[in-house]
Amino acid sequence: MTLFHFGNCFALAYFPYFITYKCSGLSEYNAFWKCVQAGVTYLFVQLCKMLFLATFFPTWEGGIYDFIGEFMKASVDVADLIGLNLVMSRNAGKGEYKIMVAALGWATAELIMSRCIPLWVGARGIEFDWKYIQMSIDSNISLVHYIVASAQVWMITRYDLYHTYRPAVLLLMFLSVYKAFVMETFVHLCSLGSWTALLARALVTGLLALSTLALYVAVVNVHS
Repeated sequence: MTLFHFGNCFALAYFPYFITYKCSGLSEYNAFWKCVQAGVTYLFVQLCKMLFLATFFPTWEGGIYDFIGEFMKASVDVADLIGLNLVMSRNAGKGEYKIMVAALGWATAELIMSRCIPLWVGARGIEFDWKYIQMSIDSNISLVHYIVASAQVWMITRYDLYHTYRPAVLLLMFLSVYKAFVMETFVHLCSLGSWTALLARALVTGLLALSTLALYVAVVNVHS
């Protein structure tokens, strides 16, 4: 039974990434090693973020919620956008190819580093726990988030981006960077349950994705 539960969690977490890789056309471009390079860049960026946070921002432990401190910590996530831009700048090809390579490699590296061991150790435990199903669903939300972030970075770095679109792209990038901070604060203040918090993250990510998709289509159509 525990092995069956682990199989369900593993499939729910990893298969959407495999399906995205196959159906997005990346497999036709033999982009596997490009995605691996994006994953290596992810590891380097996360190491830099950890060193920066450990040096300048102490860990918040209980008591009054440190709003300013958590906001400053969330600002470090700008490094993810810089890393995604670095990955896309090193890949030649169409915009959608660059976006998917950077996003899929980045999200897969995060999935392996942050959820692989907890799923392997926890989902195979004696007792069933819904948190591993939630963790697997959250990994799919992260995939969408990084695709959205990559698209935003690609749009803002276009030298021919119309100035009328730039404020909208910057606003969406700001929301993407601070989405986790806003959701964490909202969950903390409203004392939301785990399933409600997961639903809220999915809804917010979905709204950002739809807004970014609409802007991406507008930018591509203008320059086509």
